[in-house]
Amino acid sequence: MLLNVEHLYKYFNGQALLKDINFTVEDREAVGLIGINGCGKSTLLNIITGSEGYDKTPEGLGSVNIAGKASIGFLRQNSGLNSELTIGEEMKNAFAPLLETLDKMKILEKKMAYGGDIDSISHEYAELSSYFEARDGYRIDVKIKQVLNGMGFGSTPTDRVISTLSGGEKTRLALAKLLLEEPNLLILDEPTNHLDFETLMWLEDYLKGYKGAIIIVSHDRYFLNKVCTRICEIEQGRLTSYRGDYSSYLVQKKMNSERQLKEYEAQQKEIAKLEDYVAKNLVRASTSKMAKSRQHMLDRIERIDKPLMYSKPPKIKLEYDIEPTKDIVRVVDCPLVVGEGADKKELIKSLTMNVRRGEHVAIIGANGIGKTSILKLIQGIIPHEGGNISWGGNVKISYFEQEHAILDPHKTVLEEIMDRYPRLSEQQARSVLGAVLLTGENVFKPISVLSGGERAKLCFAIMALNRGNVLVLDEPTNHLDLSTKEVLEDALAEFGGTIILVSHDRYLLNKVASRIIEIKHDEVNSYEGNFDAYSEAVNAARQLKMQSEAEIKRAEEEKAYKENKAKQYRSKEQRAADAQKRNRIRELEKEIEDTEVLIFELENAISDPEIASDYSKMSEKCKELEEAKTALDQKMDEWAELSDQLS
Repeated sequence: MLLNVEHLYKYFNGQALLKDINFTVEDREAVGLIGINGCGKSTLLNIITGSEGYDKTPEGLGSVNIAGKASIGFLRQNSGLNSELTIGEEMKNAFAPLLETLDKMKILEKKMAYGGDIDSISHEYAELSSYFEARDGYRIDVKIKQVLNGMGFGSTPTDRVISTLSGGEKTRLALAKLLLEEPNLLILDEPTNHLDFETLMWLEDYLKGYKGAIIIVSHDRYFLNKVCTRICEIEQGRLTSYRGDYSSYLVQKKMNSERQLKEYEAQQKEIAKLEDYVAKNLVRASTSKMAKSRQHMLDRIERIDKPLMYSKPPKIKLEYDIEPTKDIVRVVDCPLVVGEGADKKELIKSLTMNVRRGEHVAIIGANGIGKTSILKLIQGIIPHEGGNISWGGNVKISYFEQEHAILDPHKTVLEEIMDRYPRLSEQQARSVLGAVLLTGENVFKPISVLSGGERAKLCFAIMALNRGNVLVLDEPTNHLDLSTKEVLEDALAEFGGTIILVSHDRYLLNKVASRIIEIKHDEVNSYEGNFDAYSEAVNAARQLKMQSEAEIKRAEEEKAYKENKAKQYRSKEQRAADAQKRNRIRELEKEIEDTEVLIFELENAISDPEIASDYSKMSEKCKELEEAKTALDQKMDEWAELSDQLS
């Protein structure tokens, strides 16, 4: 057990933000910490890391215990990097203790070479060497390269100064450094911000193989599903733990809430029954004693808090009347150009795509590639220069625009609906709005004062009335609370018509999409299936590319070998000399291998406590080790010289 929190409280202005928090984190466990904004997630993380205090019960209970020498790494929402250093320097700082150990080993090597107290020096060297190797010190550069590449810095020079990076790049680099530090308990606060799909997928795979424990605060449900083995939810100040990933949490949460409600209602009935008995019998002499007994029972009851049930979710039902033709839209060789004059910019050289009836197509790509502009391009909202865009017959589009520009900010909610659909009575319009939880006086609010979530719900109400057979959706889950997201996802998944969707919400993409179209500046790739299927296809393609590159490299090496062989000298004396050199190289390779094995055995022997305690044996082994290393260097030098002569 790495972390144990018991009976933890936290008060602000006399109000309890956190109440009797109890939970543990085991080694190799990935815990997702969730809850609405302001519920106390960040406060709890600050308490765990020691940057904020906590309160105890009147009995003195309350503790946060971290196992032994366990290290904690905390990725906050600000980077905490040294802006004056280069990327490479900051990444090497993650290995500061190991690099200090390596420097000490080099100093000891020099001391052993020039004499001194061999026994004590060798003993210290063996301990440092064992520490360095156990922590994989010889792979520092490899680890840095692997993590930087995975976090999207593969093409960024490591001598670039951190101060020149953007805010998002600094956040990614801070995460990269934290991964390299490999703390026993890794705490990540919204780690998926500023990450593209490729980096997210790499991070998910990396964290699934992480050797320590992880606590993650995130609103990315797909990320929680992929990484977490347990979900902890803070609700009304209390923490409830659910085993499994995010999807398992949803099922358990519903069952748990229903059970808690039944327990609460049963207790309330019992309390009401006792209170009624006391009220009727306390003043009567014949029953006063029994009434007092019932009152004592009431006083001893540990009251169950009324569970916070899910608030009433909205109802979103999307239907249509007319079936369109089989081919919904065909886009052929269309460049995507935005802006005018000096600001004119080509985002995509040539866009070709085809959407068929009944498909749920999701368009994904890097930020700024032009996904939103594609939706506007195919609808004719922005003009296209060249190429061809053709829509099938009987197509009726319902468009959800992420900025909600279709709404008139000067109208009220009710006016917006009734002006669009004048045949509706006020009662019918209010019924439609009520389905998306826009009720009461809210229908008379000007649209300009609505929240982003309320505007989105109004747009869904308009789409439901429009009854389009093709839904064009641009980031539809932005600004929505969890319950509304789930209702919308179910409505879209069940929609029998066609959907063309742009979203960063991978949970939504996984639930709704039947095909993924990935947009790049110079190519458009289509993948059948949902986001999981896309991820598998991308990973398979990446593996295939790596294999292909390896095969090309082997072919180039073989070609170079044959060319070098053809350039060998042809005289009898030269061929004989070359043969002798090749024979000597083979002998050296065998001797080098034997010497490396000897060094390995000597280093293991030096690490043996029995030998380490015997100064005579330790001195002898250290002397043999130095002789073996010197011999190895000589053989390597000879091998390199002969190899150069033959090349």
